[in-house]
Amino acid sequence: MHREGVLEEYKKYDIERQIEVDWYNELIDKFTNELSIRDWEAITSLESLAKYYPDPRILENVIAFVYRHIMGADSIVKLIYAEKLIDLIKSLKNIISKEIRYTAYRHTLKILDDIIVKPLIVDPGHELHFFQLKDKKSLNNRARKSIEEIKNVLD
Repeated sequence: MHREGVLEEYKKYDIERQIEVDWYNELIDKFTNELSIRDWEAITSLESLAKYYPDPRILENVIAFVYRHIMGADSIVKLIYAEKLIDLIKSLKNIISKEIRYTAYRHTLKILDDIIVKPLIVDPGHELHFFQLKDKKSLNNRARKSIEEIKNVLD
């Protein structure tokens, strides 16, 4: 709001904190319901929301979605979701329990290992060059980089 120059005007309305919390909760529910393996707009929105309104439900909801749906996605979607999960864990690390954090890391590692082990699958519209990737090798390198990032945190 500050960048758009509307923060001062917003403050004039003196919105109660509970109303703002309700709005954030509605956004969490909305974006959670929009999670899809066809795109990552919803997870990107949840990632942004987590920076301004850290709520463990965001990560819990994404983990639940990933657990049920992500293994049927193409290689690009898996990579993007894994990277977004890592970013969510970082954003929420101070408010989530160790159990949730390790569950999130475990699911993320499973996705990344799956990317490396299985052949490259790219759905139409998810061309490699859009994601700064050239081939299966560059995809695997990016997945390995994320795995190393997780291992460094866990050590």
